[in-house]
Amino acid sequence: MSTAKSASKPAVRADDGKAKAWLSRYRQSLRYALYVITHPFDGFWDLIHEKKGSIAAANTFLILFLLIRVLKLIATNFQFISAPIQHINVFEEMGSLLLPFIVLCVANWAMTTLFEGKGRFKDIYMGMCYALVPYILIQLPMILVSNMLTYEEGSFYSVLLAFSVIWCFFLVFVGLMEIHDYGPGKTFIFLIVTVVGACVILFLMLVFFSLLSDAVAFFVSFYREIVFRLN
Repeated sequence: MSTAKSASKPAVRADDGKAKAWLSRYRQSLRYALYVITHPFDGFWDLIHEKKGSIAAANTFLILFLLIRVLKLIATNFQFISAPIQHINVFEEMGSLLLPFIVLCVANWAMTTLFEGKGRFKDIYMGMCYALVPYILIQLPMILVSNMLTYEEGSFYSVLLAFSVIWCFFLVFVGLMEIHDYGPGKTFIFLIVTVVGACVILFLMLVFFSLLSDAVAFFVSFYREIVFRLN
């Protein structure tokens, strides 16, 4: 019995060590986002090639982005945003941002074959998520600030919100340039092609689900007709 207990203790310690190591790396990858957004050229290169980022941190930033978007609709001063709070569906709002985000990542990855890009889907997803950090850092406190400003002071609020979005777009541009090892011109063209590809994917998805809905409706009506005639 004592031998079994002594054998189980090293296993438990090993699991604890792995958990602590994972948590330490997770914290470091979260903090590294501050370096990425302030030193994007070196930051994105090291994020991917030096393995200083993590999918766990990327998922955290994406979740925070979605939550802040919903919180912005609910808690921002009514003078600066007009949203029917009573009709807001949290999951629909998150899905309306999450789906295009994933589709853009897929389209970007799909176009790498044509443009000889070097990034994997994991790298593209991680880079895009890290590029959302300025939105999180600026928009979250601005929700609180909006309730302290008058309508005449709204220009300050609008400028900061616009700045956070522009910063995110700049980080996406630099991130994809470093991930795929492109020049600025090729990256710009690649972004346009990515947006077009994402629109095509969304269109095909809409067509597919529309046809699927029609097919389901046909079989349901067919089944009801058979049941009605049998009865």
